[in-house]
Amino acid sequence: MSDLGRVLVLAGGLSHEREVSLRSGRRVSDALRSVGLEVDERDVDAALIPSLRNDPPSAVFPLLHGSIGEDGAVREVLDLLGVPYVGSGPAACRVAFDKPVAKTTVLAAGIRTPDSVALPHETFRELGAQAVLERILDRLGLPLVVKPTRGGSALGCTVVREPEELPAAMVGCFAYGEVALLERFVAGTEVTVTVVDTGDGPRALPAVEIVPDGGVYDYAARYNAGATEFVTPARLDDAVATQCAEIALAAHRALGLRDLSRSDLIVDANGAVWFLEVNVAPGMTETSLVPLAVESAGLDLGVICRDLLQLAANRT
Repeated sequence: MSDLGRVLVLAGGLSHEREVSLRSGRRVSDALRSVGLEVDERDVDAALIPSLRNDPPSAVFPLLHGSIGEDGAVREVLDLLGVPYVGSGPAACRVAFDKPVAKTTVLAAGIRTPDSVALPHETFRELGAQAVLERILDRLGLPLVVKPTRGGSALGCTVVREPEELPAAMVGCFAYGEVALLERFVAGTEVTVTVVDTGDGPRALPAVEIVPDGGVYDYAARYNAGATEFVTPARLDDAVATQCAEIALAAHRALGLRDLSRSDLIVDANGAVWFLEVNVAPGMTETSLVPLAVESAGLDLGVICRDLLQLAANRT
């Protein structure tokens, strides 16, 4: 049994991923209550700071997705208040949340990641979108992936296979962020690897293979039950599965992450593993990947979340 008192699950916020965050919060809250914890759930609003100051919980589990939850800002406030929380610190979150910065960091650590270009909206406007896009196509070729540099849940993300599709993909991307990442598309098996550290050092859970019905793991495929087949453990050769685990662990360490992360990877036809991005506040909904990996490892989600909260509380 844990000696934790009341804990707090933070979910909601005002990002595009608010509804997903609320679902994650409910799932984790239920899991924690199933292992005997007293759990409060709160949104991020003007009442949060007075509540934390007047009646601080033993620890906080942030399940805020998107900018407000993964850019380190709320964690910065929790640090200012002296309230312990699960997950990476603000500085590591800022690096991991910015996809081009994260890719540069892991590349420096020897981790393979697809070639890419990141450009803000104003660059396209001032230099001429057509001219810039032509140069990008010359370098990256097709197909390529267009996505916001900051954000998750595949919002604003498009796979571009023909040149005439690129302008619309850019418009869709800029609807969710001011900077676009254009990345060389790598065909292969899409997998994700959860890294968890409950006090004995980070360990990789079994990889989850992602097989969306429509071929693209977009927002609908992520959060509509039955829209995607998940295979866990992933159907990989032992050597490739080991490589996926090692890359997820290496990315976790290179980015200075803590407690929990989830790396998204592609295994190409030659068995090479490519790092795409990392999540510092991964989803915990009924169709999310971390709970699937936890179950595949023979673990209990409530126990894992409780142990992460206990670890956070012990850091004070």
